[in-house]
Amino acid sequence: MGLGRLLAEADAPGGRRSGSTASSSPPENKVQSPSTSTAADNLGERVRIKLIDSIGATLSDSNMSQDELRRQVSDELERLIAQENLPLTDIERNKLVGAVASDVLGFGPIEPLLEDDDVSEIMVNGTDAIYVERAGKIEMTDIRFRTEAHLRQVINRIVAAIGRRVDESSPMVDARLADGSRVNAVVPPLAVDGSSLTIRKFAKQALQAGDLVRIGAITQQSLTVMRACVLAHLNVVVSGGTGSGKTTFLNMLSSFIGADERIVTIEDAVELKLMQRHVIRLECRPPNVEGKGAVTTRDLLKNTLRMRPDRIIVGECRGGEALDMLQAMNTGHDGSLTTLHANSPRDATRRLETMVLYAGFEIPQRAIREQISGAVDIICQLERLRNGRRVVTSITEVVGMEGEHITLNELFAFDHEEGVLKATGVRPQCADKLAKHGVVIDAEALEN
Repeated sequence: MGLGRLLAEADAPGGRRSGSTASSSPPENKVQSPSTSTAADNLGERVRIKLIDSIGATLSDSNMSQDELRRQVSDELERLIAQENLPLTDIERNKLVGAVASDVLGFGPIEPLLEDDDVSEIMVNGTDAIYVERAGKIEMTDIRFRTEAHLRQVINRIVAAIGRRVDESSPMVDARLADGSRVNAVVPPLAVDGSSLTIRKFAKQALQAGDLVRIGAITQQSLTVMRACVLAHLNVVVSGGTGSGKTTFLNMLSSFIGADERIVTIEDAVELKLMQRHVIRLECRPPNVEGKGAVTTRDLLKNTLRMRPDRIIVGECRGGEALDMLQAMNTGHDGSLTTLHANSPRDATRRLETMVLYAGFEIPQRAIREQISGAVDIICQLERLRNGRRVVTSITEVVGMEGEHITLNELFAFDHEEGVLKATGVRPQCADKLAKHGVVIDAEALEN
């Protein structure tokens, strides 16, 4: 009996399977039956134990490259599977070899999801509830981990690659994979129902301006205006909710920066992929097991001001670094870019106010608002729509102060009925700043 038939009979009532796989899109909100049967688990576990007994020392050989190690593991697995005397087809044998090799060397059952370019996010809620995001929609897969220990093994393998650890004394960790994908893990006792793992993947090739226009995230008309704003060294804040595409949009905006400018980026975990050569990438460092040695965004931002930057790009403002960012924008570091979490341009200004207070200084509210109105020129609001599309819903100019309030001037607004970003017809007051840098916006780009 072949492995495929063995799996099928063990997996579904009446000897039939539903036929769903990890790469197919299961019906929304419908729990899929596990695709890996007990029989397959037992076979894979037997082969894995034999593999470790056979070449266990080789697995930790630092002199071997990953390609050489994977090749040796695959060859040994082929030999061990042949000893089982099961009439497997080539497809079944290759599938088993790949699964065990991924288990021993890679990221176990989620490795195919990491290699699937259509998957943008992987969400592991314990051993038997693994979800993915495809095209902005969340689906449940039919993949599972064997045990909690199996899931923890994969989590430890991920965080160990960057010198981090996760255990009962340090049960939460933020990490990143070699390709820049962002990883968050929470383990018991904080994760009551079993370890949780979230991986936000990033495209192997960063989306360019033309790509965002093609998929409808922004119009060519509004893109022309944003390009002019970046070229003219206006300070831009990209605002939006979680998963709205802020980092992707920030990366696209950075592509308009000139090749002759010195750029310094500051991020919690390196995600931006700038095309320019004159770039210095700085990454925060968490505290060690003794709670010491942390390097925060504020620390890096203060040091950046001594590095003669032409442009400062902060991956995300989420605390007291907002004050340092505003001061940098107000003291000659024009053309800075950053992102923050907020639901509208107005909320973005309020969030900035709150974050400035995190710096620990007693600053009058009006003084904070004056700093914001003097520093920030443009707020781009992003949103993920109910159909999964990520779009720019507003491009708003920060005009100044009117009494005690920050005045905003919306240049582009999203028409939800037509599903497109449209110009409001309002002339931007930053036109003088643009002209000073020799940048002129075509009047047609601002016509509704």
